[in-house]
Amino acid sequence: MSVWKRPAVLAVSVVAAAVLTACGDTKSDAGADAPARSSALELLATDLKGSLQKTVEATEKSDSVTLTVQGSVGGEKISMTGAVELRDPIKAELTTTGSENQTVTVRIIDGVIFVEVPADQRDSMDGKSWMKMDPAAGGGQQGLEFSKQLDDVDPTKQVKTLLASEGVTVVGEETVDGTRTVHYTVTTQLADYLEQVDAKLRSAVEGQLTEQGVKEIKIDLWVDEQYRPRRVSVVMGAMSDLTIDYTDYGKPVTVETPPDAETLDLAKMIADMQNPNNN
Repeated sequence: MSVWKRPAVLAVSVVAAAVLTACGDTKSDAGADAPARSSALELLATDLKGSLQKTVEATEKSDSVTLTVQGSVGGEKISMTGAVELRDPIKAELTTTGSENQTVTVRIIDGVIFVEVPADQRDSMDGKSWMKMDPAAGGGQQGLEFSKQLDDVDPTKQVKTLLASEGVTVVGEETVDGTRTVHYTVTTQLADYLEQVDAKLRSAVEGQLTEQGVKEIKIDLWVDEQYRPRRVSVVMGAMSDLTIDYTDYGKPVTVETPPDAETLDLAKMIADMQNPNNN
């Protein structure tokens, strides 16, 4: 079971939970000498609620987005790339690289998590290439949190969360990978953050963050002139410090379910271990 303990897999589990919460009332730090903005950038800086609503509408028109993640989780540096299908249900494929240069591919399809088993561990997994975690079928708390967090990578849901929150500050106009954006920032207390978490998962998420000593979450969001999220940066105490870049909105993406013959079901494996006489 060592595949579940690797930093690369932990990184994927943290990524999207990191991007919950942020904003509401706004105040701008831009001075009188700030460079001229386009009308869209001006609205992004001065009409927060209206601009975030336009961001939701613009992002909902996209079928997909590409992600690049850099940062650290539990003191381990991580790097991640992938793509998300923004249709309902959300589908994603992410590839991570941990401190041991161990590459792990993760797919989420209709709430079910598939983690590619490293080649050197497949003999202990009945030769299977994929491990399946289905929270609805008893895939365990880790699978439940994993599913929820990856679902939150959806940039539309991030912005909707911002619309429901308070305390944002407009930092000003900044360039992200050559694209002009407006930068928002907020630091939210753990209790306020938890209000945005699905009620069914709130207790488990609170326990995880409290155990890691997380008391507040700092979130930064960059939105471009087309009202699309371009970057999110999230710091959750000493637990994680991650930056997610969004590119290639609308680029065709296909995320396929691994073949049953190549997949080991985690729930079934646990049940067989607990009831060996059933084998």
